[in-house]
Amino acid sequence: MSGFERSTAFATLLLSLLLPVAVAAAPVNQLVNHPSPYLALHGSDPVAWQEWNTATVARAKRENKLLFVSVGYFACHWCHVMQRESYKDPQIAALLNRDFIPVKVDRELNSGLDDALQTFSAQLNGIAGWPLNAFVTPEGFPAFVVLYAPADDFSKLLTHLAERWAADSAGIRRLARQAAPPPAQAPGRAPLTAARTARAWEQFIAGVWQEADMLHGGFGQVSKFPMAPQLHALLERQAWQPDARLAGFLRETFDQMAARGLHDPIGGGFFRYATDPGWDTPHFEKMLYDNAHLAVLYLRAAGVLGQPRYREIARGALDFMQDELLDPSGGLYSSTSAVDAAGREGATYLWEPDELKRHLPPEIFAAARRVWRLDAPRSFDAGYLPAEYRTPTADERRLLVAAARILRPVRQARSLPKDDKLNAGLNGLALSAFSQAIQLDPACRLRADRLQHFLLTRLVRDGRLLKAMARGKVLPDAELEDYAYVVQGLLDHADATGNGPSRKQARQLAQVAWQRFWSEKGWKHEARPLLATMQPEPALADGALYSPSDVLILASLRLRDPALQQLARTAAGWRVTAMERDVYAYPTRLRVLTTSQPDR
Repeated sequence: MSGFERSTAFATLLLSLLLPVAVAAAPVNQLVNHPSPYLALHGSDPVAWQEWNTATVARAKRENKLLFVSVGYFACHWCHVMQRESYKDPQIAALLNRDFIPVKVDRELNSGLDDALQTFSAQLNGIAGWPLNAFVTPEGFPAFVVLYAPADDFSKLLTHLAERWAADSAGIRRLARQAAPPPAQAPGRAPLTAARTARAWEQFIAGVWQEADMLHGGFGQVSKFPMAPQLHALLERQAWQPDARLAGFLRETFDQMAARGLHDPIGGGFFRYATDPGWDTPHFEKMLYDNAHLAVLYLRAAGVLGQPRYREIARGALDFMQDELLDPSGGLYSSTSAVDAAGREGATYLWEPDELKRHLPPEIFAAARRVWRLDAPRSFDAGYLPAEYRTPTADERRLLVAAARILRPVRQARSLPKDDKLNAGLNGLALSAFSQAIQLDPACRLRADRLQHFLLTRLVRDGRLLKAMARGKVLPDAELEDYAYVVQGLLDHADATGNGPSRKQARQLAQVAWQRFWSEKGWKHEARPLLATMQPEPALADGALYSPSDVLILASLRLRDPALQQLARTAAGWRVTAMERDVYAYPTRLRVLTTSQPDR
């Protein structure tokens, strides 16, 4: 063989070895046909979306690129807007694919990651929310974050960050590390005493009155969220230490949430939040967790506040969960979308007066016209929202119940996209709600039993929880919140029904949760976090959902297992510095302190 032939053969061999590597390394969208409905929505984007996992992080290190971690969820309206404006844009996609490792995250599958990035966003920009788009160094340190941005602004930002990274990646790495919290230290201990608990309650109540809207109920003066953990703690406080001022505020809050735009009088249940302080204008997504929370709270408020009619509000939330979210397997879907199949925000729930007039008898239409304010300028492009914008008389209230009965089947024929993931933790919350509602309606026993069967047969494998099921596939890696909410749900089911397997499985899953997510350094959301700033904490704060660490502590104190009860009392005794600065953010921790006192 000549020298030329040898070199040609060598080049051919080298090319054959390198070519498959080059082809394999080319970025492609990994989300096509993903079991998560939200991630699957992005499967046709020109962006080469990757999943959040060790392989993706390793690729960022190998290619020395920033990770672009975009977090959203199926029912998020502005997430869909940004997808339409930016992620479907070929030029923006080309920037993301060339200069970054683009990662799409369903927050309901990676709630720990989402929580950490939301915290970073709040610290950096003073706000948080979705879509959340974080730029993360290959070592796992968040460097910058932006929420929704118009396409032009977003494109300029990508170009600027890519240039900065090319010019000074070491400087960006250094700033990101400087912004990270210090290494986790073992939490300090504090005695579990009545004085400590009383002092914390005083600080919490003071924070409540600072945030309370005494005119409209609820908390804050801009948008209005249900704030279930805070309301739960206040109901417990009112139950054992009645206070007329607090009772009045709670009644106003529960009345306004049920009467105005947050509540759906036609199909039952609650929207995610209102965009105004008077609860008039909702954001139209409906979440399983909100409705599970509020069903329990309205049941509790009916007794604590002496308002029997709240039980019907709770029943409506439970009926919504059963009617709109039930999967044939017995599990419940995660949410319904804020937009209909045509992309119109709120259109599923809105009505034109002429359409109402066609369906409703004259007397009923007259009541709807006055109370729903059909004679006022419209607030929504697609029609009017049924809500008590004017206080109904007793006769009008009766007529509006009849209106809901007539309109419900009409509305059920409209499109309502759903996130059909069957999430373990969210179904645990629903199991709590249906179990506690057995006292309200014995029919809830069948719903609770079916949900318990689903959890134990579909989402528990080899003694551990799966995160979710979706479209026939299982999604592993359950997080602390999944374990905590499922353990609580199984305990509530056992207490309501006397079911032995529920209590046994609750104890076994609690043991796994303590082993995987707790250590002497604190609590972790995830067993093996990839984000460098996710460090153990002495207690996790409440958010839209209850603190999973404190839910697990409360559940463990209820279990007849001395080892678990001792672990719970140890964790309850830790000093939480962040709570001392802002008790209002830790209402479930207050319930832990109250329950954990030696004399209780």
